[in-house]
Formats: sequence, structure tokens, C-alpha cells
Amino acid sequence: LSGKGSHVITTNDYLAQRDAEKMGPIYRQLELTVGCIQTPMEPPDRKVAYACDVTYGTAKEFGFDFLRDRLKKGSADTNLYQAVTDLEEQADASGVVQRGTHFALIDEADSILIDEARTPLIIALPQVSDPATVNLYRWCDSAIRNLTPNEHFVYEPERRSAYLTEAGCRRVLLLGKPAVLDTLDTEKIYKQVEQSLVAHCGFMLDRDYVINDKQEVTIVDESTGRIMDGRRWQDGLHQAIEAKERVPLTASTGQAARITIQSFFRLYRYLAGMTGTAVQVQSELRKIYGLQVTAIPTHRPCIRTAIKSQIFVKHEEKLNAIADSIEAVRAAKRSILVGTPSVEKSEMLSEVLNQRDIPHVVLNARLHEMEADIVARAGEVGRVTIATNMAGRGTDILLAHNVQQNGGLHVIATEMHSSFRIDRQLIGRAARQGDPGSYQFFLSMEDELLRCLRGPKLERYRKQAAALGTKTLPETWMKFFRRTQKFLERQHAKQRRDMLKREQYRNNYLRKMSLDPYLELTD
Repeated sequence: LSGKGSHVITTNDYLAQRDAEKMGPIYRQLELTVGCIQTPMEPPDRKVAYACDVTYGTAKEFGFDFLRDRLKKGSADTNLYQAVTDLEEQADASGVVQRGTHFALIDEADSILIDEARTPLIIALPQVSDPATVNLYRWCDSAIRNLTPNEHFVYEPERRSAYLTEAGCRRVLLLGKPAVLDTLDTEKIYKQVEQSLVAHCGFMLDRDYVINDKQEVTIVDESTGRIMDGRRWQDGLHQAIEAKERVPLTASTGQAARITIQSFFRLYRYLAGMTGTAVQVQSELRKIYGLQVTAIPTHRPCIRTAIKSQIFVKHEEKLNAIADSIEAVRAAKRSILVGTPSVEKSEMLSEVLNQRDIPHVVLNARLHEMEADIVARAGEVGRVTIATNMAGRGTDILLAHNVQQNGGLHVIATEMHSSFRIDRQLIGRAARQGDPGSYQFFLSMEDELLRCLRGPKLERYRKQAAALGTKTLPETWMKFFRRTQKFLERQHAKQRRDMLKREQYRNNYLRKMSLDPYLELTD
């Protein structure tokens, strides 16, 4: 009504387009215009969408458009609010597409404001790769194979970082290297060796990234399971992963503009959101964004049934037990949604089901173009859907009448995630709006969640589990998984706080120098 535009923000393009199409007729009845921002859109189309009264889109699209507008505007204003307000006045003159940051309504607010807040939005600045740097990436990838963990380097899984020890530095210097690398200083070589170690120790194909048909490394969003088109890791890490996977090396990138999710949404004059899992992070939402959380009772009583968790020593035993459970639920003429943490794990389970001739479909980052059709049929009788986090949030699975009568959708969680809220979202696909439904966890001592524990500690727990001499562990071991999950939640919360503090310090410093804090980047 103010004429300044409202931004409705959700977690992915699919949901943004779906909601814009569903709600469009209602808005038009109220004589309001509706637009939707999609990743492939060109600037003229984006400008039209932003000119509407209500604009749907994802956080990254709104954030990147804000940064691109800053680059076009070339502002060096120290008064940030004035700079944002100026966007409205300069929209017609400078190719700027947005009208400012007035009001945002965020769907799945905790996913966007909390989970995505660990990754800043960065517009890359292509750099020319000289022969020495290109050779450095390949050489480092081969050099690290001569380094011994804990003797030559230490990897910290909770921080996803590695550093060379004194012995490791000496070892690197003794390794024969091409003459072309003699032009590089030693510190740069050490730093890239450490990035190669991180690429091998901390990043996994089909979990953290996939390789597309063009032989390009593309990042997979941990919290949503979706490909993050156009996003790249910085400081030589992306090239280290390319060297690891033996795909063509791309040029390294600098930073043309950058903003964190926290800083971007703090620019909005009015901010609100909705989610089913905000209570657990209400303190952080209040401290960072000034948002108060209010719990609203469900429209209908929830009749979801929790089935006793099963915990296994070995991953293979867990997969077989999941297949047994799927066969039993299918025999009851219900539908099944199986949540997996990565592309790799979804395909491993798919192979087990194929061996048993259990019909199923897979929804992951490789098959994202089939999402709408897969979700539309996921509630059919006997339907088995294996999905990454793509189907774990914001997805409403409509049940066939026979499925409702037979007990509804059954959700199988094959691992616990780094946040209990993500698990809650997956579980919440079952028993929606008063429908019947159930869920069950299947865990193992080889699950990804436990990799955050340092090697000796994890091995000690695994030996204790193996010493019991049984395939399954008592349910009391769930406390161990819960403690590990809470540890990760604390680590991630600290990372978000630290990142915001660093950005605030840097921004204040640059403003004092009359520089734009989002364009003039210094480390």
C-alpha cells in the first residue's frame, strides 16, 4: 500500500514460482501486481518484476541484485540507508533493477536467516591465471599425497580448515617442484597446499559438489540439497577441488562485491517471516535481526507417530534395514519419503533398492528439473521417493485417498543433519494438516554427522559400539548423536556471529575512509 514494493522470499526458484502462480489471482483481485525473480532472468525482466507491488524470489537473487545495483551505481556513500534510498530515485537512469529494501516477508525464515547465513553473497571478479598459478594447483594436488596426517599437517573438521606443521613446511620445500613455480613466494605455495588438503579432507563429490555435463564443479547447498548456480569457493579452494577431480581448471576469482545474509536483511526497514522451526533459534533471531518469535498452534491436531530409532554399527547394515522397512510399508499400501543427506547417499540407497527390485524415484541435485513431477506423485499408493534436502522443506506432499486410510506418508530419515531443525523439517512432511503419518530414524556409526569429531575420539566410540557384538545399538546411543548434533549447532552459530562481527568491523573501517563497504574489499 505504501507503493514501495514488498519482497516475498523463499528458499528456491521452484517454490518462488509456484507461490507466485498460486497467489497471483488473489493479488490481482486486490488490484496488486505480482512479479517473480528467477535465476536465468535478464536485467530488463528483473526490473519489471521489481516494479510490481509484490515480488517473489530467493534470498540469493535479491542479495545479488542488490550488489549488482551497487556496482552499477558506483556509490561511495557512507550513509548506507541514504544509498539504499537513492536506488529508488536512480532506477530509471542507471540500469538499477531494485527499488530499495522496504519490506521483506520470508518463508522458511530460519533456513534463510540462519542456515544460509554462514555463506556470504559474493560477486566474483575474474582474474587472469598465469602459468605459474595454474601449475601450482596441479602440483599441490600431487604434493599432498606425500604428507602424513598429524605429522605434516593437521585437519580441523569442525572448521573445515588445515594447516601445515613445521615438519610439513619442511617436507613441502623438499618436494621437487617445476621451475615455473620458482616465481611464486613460499607463503603462497604453503597456502595453496593447505587448500588442497582441505579439498581432499573436507569436501566430497556428490555431497558438497557435483560435476555437471560440461565437466564443471558446481556447489551443492548443504541445507537445501540444491545446486548453487554461479557460486564458487574462494582463495584457490575451487581450483584445488577441480585439480582433485581432474577436470579443466578455471581462473581464480577476486571479489567485486560482497555482503552477508545477516547484513543484507538488516537493511530492510520492515522484516517478518514464517517457519515451523523458529523456536529453537529465537535467541539468535532476536539478537541479530531484532525479530520476536511467536508460536502459533497448528490448524488441526498433529497425529504423527514416531517409530523407535534404529542405530547400526555399519552403514551397509543400515541400508539393508531401510530396504526391509520400505518393503514393509509398501505392503501396507502407504507412500514413503526417504531423506538422505547428499547426492552420493541417495544414489547408494537407490542401488540397494534396485538390487531388490523395489520401484522408486530419486530427487537430488542431478535430477532437479524433474522436481515438480516427482513431488506431485510422491503421495501415491506404494510410491517410494528418495530425496536429498530438496524435498525436506517447503514441500507439501498431497496424499492419495487410499494412502490416508492406510496410515499416510511414512518418512525415513537415513541420517541426522548438522541441525535438528533440518531433521524436523523432513519429519514435518508427514502428518500435515491433520493427516495420519509416521517417521523413523535409521543411523549408523559411519554417518556423516560424526565426522566432525576428531579422529581418535570417533574411533574410540566406534570401537565401543563394535565391542557390543551386535548389528544394532541400544536406543540410548541416540544421546550420543544428539550431543554431536548440538555441538555442531553451537559451532555453526559461533561461525555466524564471528562472520557478522568481522563484517561490521570492516564496514565501519571502510565507511570512515569514505569507501563503499560492499565494493571496496580489503582483507
